[in-house]
Amino acid sequence: MLLLLLGIIVLHVSVLVLLFVSTIVSQWLIWDGHTSALWQNCTLQGSLSSFQCAKTSADEWLQGVQALMILSIIFSVLSLFLFFCQLFTLTKGGRFYLTGIFQILAGLCVMSGATIFTARHTDWHPPVDSISFGFSYILAWVAFPLAVISGVIYVILRKRE
Repeated sequence: MLLLLLGIIVLHVSVLVLLFVSTIVSQWLIWDGHTSALWQNCTLQGSLSSFQCAKTSADEWLQGVQALMILSIIFSVLSLFLFFCQLFTLTKGGRFYLTGIFQILAGLCVMSGATIFTARHTDWHPPVDSISFGFSYILAWVAFPLAVISGVIYVILRKRE
C-alpha cells in the first residue's frame, strides 16, 4: 500500500511540474528566431544570442488560455492538498472522490486551454511556413492525460489501514 501511495504522489507531482513548466516557459510557438507563449513574445536579437521580449496581445482567447492554465494548476495543487487531508481524516474503506474530481477538473482545464490555443494561434501571429509548436505546448498536452489518469486513480482508490 505504501508503494501505491508513493506512486500516486509521484504521478501527481509530475503532473504539477508539467503544468507549471508549460504555463511559465515561453515556448508555445517557435519560428525563425521568435518564440511565443502565454505571457510574452521573444525575438532573437543579432549575433549575441540575446532575446528581446514583449508582452503578448490582449486577445480574449489568449486570456482564456492563460486563465485555464492557471486554473489547472490551482485545481491540481488543491487536489494534492485534499489528498493529504483525506489520507489522515477519511474513514477506512472511504474513497478519495473529492481529490479525484479536482484532479480531473485540472486535466479538463489544461485540455481546454491547449485546445483553444491550437484552434486560435493562427489569429495571433503572421502566417509563417516554418512555425512549429514548442515544448511547453507539448508538455501541456502530456499533462492532460496524466492528470485525468491520476484523477481516475484517486476516484477508484480506497483507504486501507
